[in-house]
Amino acid sequence: MLTAMVGAIAVTPLQAQAASVDTSAWYVLVNRHSGKALDLYDFATDDGAPIVQWARNDGNQQQWQFVSSGDGYYRLKSRHSGKVLDVYEWSTAGGAEIVQWADLNAANQQFRLADSDGGHVRLINRNSGKALEVWEWGTGDGARISQWDDLGGANQQWQLVKMGGGGGGGGDGSGEWPSDTGSVHITETRDVGTFFDGGMKRYYGIGDGGQGESQDPMFVVDNGGTIQNVIIDAPAGDGIHCEGSCTIRNVWWNDVGEDAATFRSSSSSATYLVDGGGAKSASDKVFQHNGAGTLTIRNFQVHNAGKLYRACGNCSSSYQRHVVMDGVTARSTDVLAGINTNWGDTARFSRITVYGDDTTICEKYRGVPKGDEPEKIGEGADGVNCLYSSSDITWR
Repeated sequence: MLTAMVGAIAVTPLQAQAASVDTSAWYVLVNRHSGKALDLYDFATDDGAPIVQWARNDGNQQQWQFVSSGDGYYRLKSRHSGKVLDVYEWSTAGGAEIVQWADLNAANQQFRLADSDGGHVRLINRNSGKALEVWEWGTGDGARISQWDDLGGANQQWQLVKMGGGGGGGGDGSGEWPSDTGSVHITETRDVGTFFDGGMKRYYGIGDGGQGESQDPMFVVDNGGTIQNVIIDAPAGDGIHCEGSCTIRNVWWNDVGEDAATFRSSSSSATYLVDGGGAKSASDKVFQHNGAGTLTIRNFQVHNAGKLYRACGNCSSSYQRHVVMDGVTARSTDVLAGINTNWGDTARFSRITVYGDDTTICEKYRGVPKGDEPEKIGEGADGVNCLYSSSDITWR
């Protein structure tokens, strides 16, 4: 952990007043001094992971829910991890680091809101009595969040930006669609190697925006790579190709062309993760699983699609494929997953929210050689291939 240093500028303290929040909503907290958002660093899920500031992108790692502890105190729960803000090791010292930790409803995890002018608030820790601040008035991405005496400085003031789709247990993929920070027109596939952060810019320009087969992808991600903070718009060709295990984090498709992403590794041990984000307007399917391995889709929302996921039923090579969906919200979507039971495919579902009553959760097919058409042979939970119970699905 980082060593505490002297790092606040004294200003006249402001009188604490009673601020209020909607405990069913999610908020992005924007610092008054830097204009950056309270952020869970590197999308961590472990206890002790640091809290920093980062350029606002409204991802789940920047969304927080106020959970009441009574007496005007709240815990701030991360939409990404489900953990809460915590003053590390119950410190009462100025400069102590703020991390995330499992929700114990402890005093070092509880904060009261004190009003500042201009619609901003300060967050005062119950255990230490100190205020949440950007350490040493930092303005850069990654500047750490700490605590200091409540001096009312701009680096201790936060704007609470309410997101849409509140409620639920967190990470249910029902937040607002993000706005882009700029546009990038690309005309040929970009191989991003093992890491690419798009800065929430909108990328477009490949293909015809339709369902024609064999269009070029917008991005290719190498084995073990990550692509994050990207908005993809039409024409988008064949979206993203993962050549091996990969992570697609906080990526949003305004309009899905041929497919949003295709997973292509031939290794049965390949693991793919789609973490956060969403997809709209996929007349056929969103995610195409041509290779082997396991795809996890979590904290994701899909609007107006044919299928969210399809395990290829007639590719040139046949593999056993698995999909795990957790925290997915679907609107105007025909099918969540289509799998091939004769090849041993499985689909597991948890924390699924479906708007309307016309969505099929899991369709079963008989996979066939390339050139033939797979036959649908059933649908619904069976305890073998389509794995879910009624408690895993919320219908709205």
